[in-house]
Amino acid sequence: MGIDLPLIWAVIILFGIMMYVIMDGFDLGIGILFPFFPDKEDRDVMMNTVAPVWDGNETWLVLGGAGLLAAFPMAYSVVLSALYLPIILMLIGLIFRGVAFEFRFKASERRRHWWDKAFIGGSAVATFFQGVTLGAYVMGLPVRDGVYAGEPFDWLSPFSLFTGVALLAAYALLGGTWLVMKTEDALLHHARRVSIRAAWAVGAAIAVISVWTPMADAHIADRWFSLPNLFYFAPVPVLVVFFLLLLVRTVRGGAHAAPFICALALVFLGYTGLGISLWPHVIPRTVSIWDAAAPPQSMGFALVGALLIVPIILMYTAWGYYVFRGKVRRGDGYH
Repeated sequence: MGIDLPLIWAVIILFGIMMYVIMDGFDLGIGILFPFFPDKEDRDVMMNTVAPVWDGNETWLVLGGAGLLAAFPMAYSVVLSALYLPIILMLIGLIFRGVAFEFRFKASERRRHWWDKAFIGGSAVATFFQGVTLGAYVMGLPVRDGVYAGEPFDWLSPFSLFTGVALLAAYALLGGTWLVMKTEDALLHHARRVSIRAAWAVGAAIAVISVWTPMADAHIADRWFSLPNLFYFAPVPVLVVFFLLLLVRTVRGGAHAAPFICALALVFLGYTGLGISLWPHVIPRTVSIWDAAAPPQSMGFALVGALLIVPIILMYTAWGYYVFRGKVRRGDGYH
């Protein structure tokens, strides 16, 4: 039996995207939450909680995009052709966020508010258009003869706009629970209140999407509700409810790390539900991972590099978080 290279590459790409959503989600969430923390010193602490790790988190986005190009070039061309505008807007948001991150601490007091606004706007725009891109992708992209066959603005729909808003809530939850784990005193207590509100918003968004997608797509409905799949996949929504309630309980109960772990579990379960709905299509309902795969020689050559670089990324990421573990206090800084 030969090695299933498309399957291996699909796992690598899915892992890379999941790591990006989990790890870059909370620092984008910090920017989304900035308007709810107007105090200058609180904002300094918030940024310092992610200053040592935020740029390394985006390595996973590069890995996911480069892996898609190397392993599934047809899918890469279709996705970029269909979603070039929201992807460009997402990248512009990431650029504004990154520039604001570096220049905010160097700006004068009189001009710092401009960089705060750039940080807020960049984080919100990047997150919203990531969600829009996801929603448009889930609803399907028309393909004919291996190329995108839709219109430039087909990505714009009520569902994609809703997923954009839902992702804002999800990243805000990750950011809020990250602050619960990394801060103290008044900032910690305010982060707890914000996290509870964000948790209920995420729970409501998951419920709406869980109803909306099977109603809009018979294939997804059949995947989830036909027998015996219903019994196989039932643990996913049950665990979503469990971790949502556990998150709220641990936030109210005074825990520090547990709320963030619960938030990560919620995001992972949402990602799992998406995978269940779409597998094994790299372009939903039209192109499978095997149909879109690059030649075996190309995939094998790129796989060697991926198997070398992914462990290195994991090691330096783990080391960075280990070195900068613990609470961040006022007066601490990494700029």
